[in-house]
Amino acid sequence: MRATVRPIRLPPGRRVLVISDIHGNLPFLKGLLEKVSFSKEDILIVLGDILEKSEGGLETLQYVMELSRTHTVYTLMGNCDDITPAFLDGGRNIPETFYPRYFQMWGEKCAVVKMAHAAGAAIETPEDYPQARRAIARAFPGELAFLRSLPTIYLSDDYLFVHGGVPREEGLEELSAHQCMKNDAFLDQGRTFRRWVVVGHWPVTLYRGDIPSAKPIFLHDRHIASIDGGCTLKMDGQLNALILPEEPGGEFSYAAYDGNPVMTALDSQEPSADPINIRWGRSRVEVLERGAEFCRCRHVESGRVLDILTDYLREGDEGWHCEDSTDYRLAVRPGDTLSVVRRISDRALVKKDGVTGWYFGRLAH
Repeated sequence: MRATVRPIRLPPGRRVLVISDIHGNLPFLKGLLEKVSFSKEDILIVLGDILEKSEGGLETLQYVMELSRTHTVYTLMGNCDDITPAFLDGGRNIPETFYPRYFQMWGEKCAVVKMAHAAGAAIETPEDYPQARRAIARAFPGELAFLRSLPTIYLSDDYLFVHGGVPREEGLEELSAHQCMKNDAFLDQGRTFRRWVVVGHWPVTLYRGDIPSAKPIFLHDRHIASIDGGCTLKMDGQLNALILPEEPGGEFSYAAYDGNPVMTALDSQEPSADPINIRWGRSRVEVLERGAEFCRCRHVESGRVLDILTDYLREGDEGWHCEDSTDYRLAVRPGDTLSVVRRISDRALVKKDGVTGWYFGRLAH
């Protein structure tokens, strides 16, 4: 299936916000739109992945659909959004063998499963699929029509908006739609563009091996902006809203929402000199000492030894893995406002300007 490319006009004088990878987190979406005072005067571009990974996907899709009726909203297809129409259309882009394990793994965090159950249909085995498809089609015609209408790329004179990434700016209609949506580690491919290419899909924290940072990444020399803050997927994730400059070539800005309580630092703390950011796909660890709050672990890839939250650990067929973890001590000054991810007996996992780290000082409301 080829990419669908649509022109987009961004009139001067209107604020343009770009959001990506909501993954069914409707409270984060509403919180972020409230934080930026989103109004009918603004333009909102949603880069895709409204669905999957949480049970709020269907409600989030319906909210975006309603917002599209009352505001200026342009929505793209993400690879996670494509799962639903692909299943209803008999598995285009996605082989039929993908679904049984995926449905079992995610349950009602998968939009197809939630739709099937809401429509009164079983979807536990491949034998259930034909009936489930018919039931979903009858129960959710508007949602399916909306998803099927989504393009792969929006293109203006100065910007190219796509969920995952593109290899070039010419001949876009000849590209594979799926490869534009699921384009892993796009920033590592060394590509440079004339337009600014704005992407989501790959959580930005995966690009750094030293500190966890959910802030958008701007590669000014290559004209790429990557904005996926790990909303829903990361324990310390956030939903970012990229704000385009008023004039092409101006400075980007952004706002973020993570739903965490906000507290004030009372003590100073210097940053770690040599931190590590253990990321998805590189998360194998050996558990050396067990504890109630922390376990002492050795990171297999780097050999580094650090304390990892006990409930961040999980055991699988290949041994132990952890959620994204760090030993970084955040740079903090008294009076700094911190977003508190977790409070432990002697420290807190906090965020400051999108960067996650440990704080050993006192906190006040």
